[in-house]
Amino acid sequence: MSEQTTPSPTTTEEPAAPPAATEAGPSAVSRFFSSPAGRSIGLVVALLLLVVIGTVTAGENFASVDNMLVILRLASITGVVAIGVTFVITAGGIDLSVGSVLGLSSVVASLGAIQTAADGFWPLMVFVAIAVGVLAGLTNGFIIAYGKVVAFMATLAMLVAARGLAELISQRQTQIVTNDGFLDFFRGDLLGISWVVWIFIIVTLIGWFLLNRTTFGRRTVAIGGNATAARLAGVNVRRHTVYLYMLAGACAGIAGTMMLSRTTAGTSTHGLLLELDVIAAVVVGGTLLIGGRGTIGGTVLGVLLFSTLTNVFTQNNLSSSVQLVAKGIIIVIAVLLQQRFANREGSQSP
Repeated sequence: MSEQTTPSPTTTEEPAAPPAATEAGPSAVSRFFSSPAGRSIGLVVALLLLVVIGTVTAGENFASVDNMLVILRLASITGVVAIGVTFVITAGGIDLSVGSVLGLSSVVASLGAIQTAADGFWPLMVFVAIAVGVLAGLTNGFIIAYGKVVAFMATLAMLVAARGLAELISQRQTQIVTNDGFLDFFRGDLLGISWVVWIFIIVTLIGWFLLNRTTFGRRTVAIGGNATAARLAGVNVRRHTVYLYMLAGACAGIAGTMMLSRTTAGTSTHGLLLELDVIAAVVVGGTLLIGGRGTIGGTVLGVLLFSTLTNVFTQNNLSSSVQLVAKGIIIVIAVLLQQRFANREGSQSP
């Protein structure tokens, strides 16, 4: 009897082998490409490919150190704003007003009265610009969190209102920056790198630390993943939402001072349509539009990708219309990849 019963367990155990292999989970390669580092590889490859194309087509003009610094300076303003918007989108929100807020902050900071008061202390102009951005963000956050207005509509209203207010304050005139201390600082450099680029680097490091190493960042991700669950876990979702939009506004204010230094003028047209480039860079960088996942490093790569693309087109005297088509294709591909990774992660979750 023992000899007759021994084969039966063997026959029943052999079909059970495939489920055991399935329970082992995804392969190491699959897990790597689902990680933030793995998702960033595609961006790095695309960026390197653009550099190669630029070097081949434009030669030394593109590959020079000076041109690389130009790319970094062009990316800095968009990058600073994108860091703040990364937090908002990670929490499942959206901010369409950052471009207009940048323009408004540049106009207010360049007012004659502000420049006169800042003659002996130019950082006052920077403080005013940031304060304008924070106030605009506070308004957005309060309307969204406590007024229960959809973020898209609330920030769209701020986009229009901030631009209109900037036009009223400046009377649709360009205000020249005459504060020498302000201009001298932002035109200066450290180790051969412009202060504008250093500001971008500092904001990036602070943003990375906030998102990845603090309770503030964990709460941001939790709200984006499931706001109801975050609230039940003790997170004050409304207050945190206000903080997020204030952070985005502060970044827009910082970028406003950077724009002032680059153009030496404050005008209501500063930051026009900037919000589109910012959101595109954040999404291409790997931050989910639906919230729940954000990456500062990916945002930086997305900003550099678009900045390098612009520079390649400029160096080769190509049409800006073709550039916009290329940007659109990149955005669509990024969103499709996001959906694929999101579906894969959802199917792998228990």
